[in-house]
Amino acid sequence: MTFNSTIILVPGLGSSGPQHWQTIWEKRYNFTRVEQKDWETPLRSDWVANIQASIEKQGPDEIILVGHSLACIAIAYWAKEFNVKIKYALLVAPADSEADTFPPVTSGFSPVPLSRLPFPSVVVTSTNDDYVSPERAYFFAGCWGSELINIGDAGHINVTSGYGEWEEGLSILEKLDQQRPL
Repeated sequence: MTFNSTIILVPGLGSSGPQHWQTIWEKRYNFTRVEQKDWETPLRSDWVANIQASIEKQGPDEIILVGHSLACIAIAYWAKEFNVKIKYALLVAPADSEADTFPPVTSGFSPVPLSRLPFPSVVVTSTNDDYVSPERAYFFAGCWGSELINIGDAGHINVTSGYGEWEEGLSILEKLDQQRPL
């Protein structure tokens, strides 16, 4: 499989380990990965700046950002701050940084930005994610102007939930890569 777009992976809290689908995709397809200084106690300003630095190295028109968990919220903050139009964003299992269940080790990730994103996006969620309720995921997708895909009982769509390679996600990404945004 060959991708025409520049795929930039943005892992969430703790990064994505070696068996996580983001890491598998990175190695298999040579995708770019946004690295963060602090994966365990992140500052929003640092994460947003690192997303912007990765975008600046490429032509934004052909970029697809692929965020997981807290990275989805960081991408929403990045979009609000920089207002750069990219090709697409694939936002997987957005963590609700305002929820009581959210780890209190982050700084600046709440409230969740609710502005419409300046680029097309898809939110992928599940019905039993410990870090976001289905109602909140639907709410975020609506506010961001995102298409929403609910893949059922899939937990946080990570290794713990049984998602290593995650071929369904790769199929979604492939469709976004082949589309031309409006």
